[in-house]
Amino acid sequence: MKKGLIKVLLMAFIALMFVSACSKDDDNDLSKFETLINYMDANNMTITDLLSSWIISADSTLQANMNDYYFMDLRGSDTNENGITDYDEGHVPGAVLTSFGTLLADAEEADKPIIVVCYTGQSAGHAVMALRLSDHQDAKVLKWGMSGWNGYFDKWTANCVQLDHENWLVAPGNIMASETFGMPNLEATGSNGTDILAERVAAMLTGGFKGIIGSDVLDAPEDYFINNYWAATDVEQYGNIETAYRLNPLVLENLNPDEIIVTYCWTGQTSSMITAYLTVLGYDAKSLKFGANSMIYDDLVSHNWTGSADWDYEITEP
Repeated sequence: MKKGLIKVLLMAFIALMFVSACSKDDDNDLSKFETLINYMDANNMTITDLLSSWIISADSTLQANMNDYYFMDLRGSDTNENGITDYDEGHVPGAVLTSFGTLLADAEEADKPIIVVCYTGQSAGHAVMALRLSDHQDAKVLKWGMSGWNGYFDKWTANCVQLDHENWLVAPGNIMASETFGMPNLEATGSNGTDILAERVAAMLTGGFKGIIGSDVLDAPEDYFINNYWAATDVEQYGNIETAYRLNPLVLENLNPDEIIVTYCWTGQTSSMITAYLTVLGYDAKSLKFGANSMIYDDLVSHNWTGSADWDYEITEP
């Protein structure tokens, strides 16, 4: 009887240790997320910090102060139908060619605040988020990308459309009430905030720009966790995508880590920054390309692409 009791107690102890070990593993997974968030918050990397003065227009003020910035051109190096690269066909004077794979290494050459140039200002959002999380806190996106620099490179006009889709809820809209969710399981091998952040930024850059077109989201909104990154008055004026939440300011506990998180804004430039940020934190996130301009363009009275006829700034050609 005594031996039987000892055996039962031993088995209970082993089971308790097993559960404890499992709990510890779960705690370790969670602690990496918490370690990263705490590190970022302590080093002025909250989403509010990261979205401070992050975009710059190709206007007369910038033209007068070109020497104050280090331009990095993110456009691909593949050759076009003319047998030359988009970069060689024309770029901002002095801009250096870069890529997601070489961005951080190339940025080490910068001795001034960085401005990242892409085709439309959207891919640049991912790049600038990576730079701001990697000791280049003053990096900026060139608004509208190369399209806003010179009309020859316009890739916006063709993507500004009015869909009149049945899953766009017209004004005043019907935003979903916020819910509370858990946090994502962060995949990282680092044990401290510095290492985890560097690892996650590298993973985000390796994955490249994460975008999705508005018609795909409108066709099946139930397949995504959709976040409208507008003010409440904007929803009342324009409406929203069916099933969309409105999380602005962004609250992580209101995001569902088990779904694909699609953020949309006016132009896809802010949402690119947010998508990159969420990807670093372990969420499966995508940016709705061209934002509201790709869904309700004719309705927009602000934040809309107006063309680049007057923006024919100097380019360097081969």
